[in-house]
Amino acid sequence: MTSIAQALSQAIEQLHTSDTPQLDAEVLMTRVLGKPRSHLHAWPEAQLDTEQLSRFEALVMQRASGQPVAHLTGRREFWSLDLEVTAHTLIPRPETELLVEQALERLPADRSIYILDAGTGSGAIALALAYERRHWQVFASDRSPACLTVARNNATRLELTNIHFFTGNWCDAIADHSLDVLISNPPYIAEQDPHLVEGDVRFEPRSALTAGVSGLDDLHRLAAAASRVLKPGGQILLEHGFDQAEAVRNLLKQYGLIEQGSASDLAGHERVSYARKPG
Repeated sequence: MTSIAQALSQAIEQLHTSDTPQLDAEVLMTRVLGKPRSHLHAWPEAQLDTEQLSRFEALVMQRASGQPVAHLTGRREFWSLDLEVTAHTLIPRPETELLVEQALERLPADRSIYILDAGTGSGAIALALAYERRHWQVFASDRSPACLTVARNNATRLELTNIHFFTGNWCDAIADHSLDVLISNPPYIAEQDPHLVEGDVRFEPRSALTAGVSGLDDLHRLAAAASRVLKPGGQILLEHGFDQAEAVRNLLKQYGLIEQGSASDLAGHERVSYARKPG
């Protein structure tokens, strides 16, 4: 028989190439046992039966081959919300929480607004905003029906009723001057970026990651769309690469949006840029 502690120790050694081998092993163990991580520390000597050990070892082997933990568990936490993810969706990143933080800080909390999360994927941004501001009307678009199925499932499980999904490419289906806010975490990696063959991104949909030679193609489209779909005084907030802030601010200015600015993450990188439509 093998104990939880023994199985975890062996897995951590096997996952030595991961940046977070202990966390990966513990998350996979909780998936097998259906228990929280606290259980692993409270009962390290508990014995695994043959089926549990076999399932755990299979998951560890898949993780060692590079498969993302989120794909192996089908879950990822974002903004303290337990979200379903699949191979069709981008895996929500902790750094994207800065986009949510900026939206909550910059947008009016005391009245209802119409906000679109363009390219919603798993729904992470839209769901976080709908959860925090129940009186906002949050819309979420994606061109992928598979992504929207995941996002709808997440909204149903979280019992959120102020969020609405529709199939569409960015803002194509949005009427002119109808939104108070446009928010998005679009693809922003250059097509030939060498990091695309490393880590978890190898297993994520390339269409959710890359945007042209410079990585700015979709950010350009969103800046152009904002000048059309936003009401006078409406705001746009965009996540982008750590070295793209100046280029994004210039795009926003190019399309007549004013008061451009950027917010930095904990590492000091400008990762979210914003602007307002005159009026």
